[in-house]
Amino acid sequence: MDIQSVLPAKRDLYYGGAWHKPSGGYVDVVNPSTGESLGPVAQADQEDVAKIIAAARAGFEQWQGTLPKERSGVLREIARIIRANAEELALLDAANCGNPVTALLRDAENSASKLDYFAGVALEAKGSTIPAGEDMMCMTVREPWGVCLRIGAFNHPISFAGGRIGAPLATGNSVILKPSPQAPLSALRIAELIEGIAPPGVINFVTCGLEATQSFVADPKVDMVSIVGSINTGRAVAKACADRLKPMICELSGKNALIAYPDADIARTITGAVRGMNFTWCGQSCGSTSRLFVHDSIHDQIAEGVIEASKRFKPGIATDKATNMGAIISKPQFDKIMGYNELGKKQGATLRLGGQRASGAELANGYFIEPTVFTDVTPDMAIAHEEIFGPVLSIIRWSDEEEMLAHVNSVDYGLTAAIYTQDVSRAHRVARKVQSGFVWINDTSSHYLGAPFGGYKLSGVGREESIEELLAFTQIKTVKIAL
Repeated sequence: MDIQSVLPAKRDLYYGGAWHKPSGGYVDVVNPSTGESLGPVAQADQEDVAKIIAAARAGFEQWQGTLPKERSGVLREIARIIRANAEELALLDAANCGNPVTALLRDAENSASKLDYFAGVALEAKGSTIPAGEDMMCMTVREPWGVCLRIGAFNHPISFAGGRIGAPLATGNSVILKPSPQAPLSALRIAELIEGIAPPGVINFVTCGLEATQSFVADPKVDMVSIVGSINTGRAVAKACADRLKPMICELSGKNALIAYPDADIARTITGAVRGMNFTWCGQSCGSTSRLFVHDSIHDQIAEGVIEASKRFKPGIATDKATNMGAIISKPQFDKIMGYNELGKKQGATLRLGGQRASGAELANGYFIEPTVFTDVTPDMAIAHEEIFGPVLSIIRWSDEEEMLAHVNSVDYGLTAAIYTQDVSRAHRVARKVQSGFVWINDTSSHYLGAPFGGYKLSGVGREESIEELLAFTQIKTVKIAL
């Protein structure tokens, strides 16, 4: 299977159950591993935005009256189609977003699993009865918001294009799915594959730039917005939603801590620290544990083990099944990461591994950075408190727990944290003290369907991958009946 054979044939806007030429023209997308063009993709403009929203509104009017059992059937069929085409979707995403194809196969399965999950819990979007006396009946019902805009990021395109349509569709909303402009191709391919499965206007896939995205968010006929992205993007979306007090879910940036106590299992901590850094994704993951706080008594042992274990990640062409670490998404992001590496050295951190552009003739035209590990990092350094979104791990030595926890919680982010200790009481105590929405004990990076995922502070609003996500796409109505 080669890249040309899996590229989507349709590159226009999919809305209202049909493909439409954009008023805004087309832009090329590229392969970050090779710099090669992957062809043009439609760009919606203001004229398109109004048509797309109107189509989604018409789809909602029909879909909201569809029985949950029927909605679930649609979700399960989309899940089946994604699984049946997982290899080509993974190869397509590897070419478009730069992450390794073997890892993206797991993303395809995760996407399908989320659809199955929300198909299964669709009936849980239910109300309750409230005692109101013998001559009264009081009850609540949950109703869909209407037209929901879901904005995806570049690092997990299949997951965002497939899995994140599950909750809004299960609860009777229509969806406008806007993939990242850097990696939209799997969304377009999924649109091709599922065309006609849902009534027209219920599922819409739209590619566009910043201006059109802002128009979607601000339009009063879009009832709810969710986004995965940076803090700056989340702030912009929140401001646009504010005028109409529009509900939103946002999963944003992270600068996540892994804390290793003196009694931590050394081998397990090393494995967890390296896995938690998500080197496979070049650290381009908001949940990466990029701050490693290690107690002084085990610092050297852990640091040396992490450095050695990180060497097994070798940047390579993302579509090659042998590759275990892919490419940075774009040149601006590549330059940003390299700038942080230089700043880390300038501010006094010791570069122990990597930090350079990966070498090799086959990598010359792509954006590849070696796995990077700094030691002698202090919490005031930029690499220790600013999100880099790259393969850069900072190891920080600590001896005083109170001071360490203050540093852990000193950043504006609060998405994930990991705690390594064999003391159960300590694990529970520290889990309560860290300001993060998801905490692992003696583990990192694992997600579990049904376990709410989301952040504290500027890392986001709302929770996903759980019943909480399902319910977020409903609003409660109270009905009181005089008998």
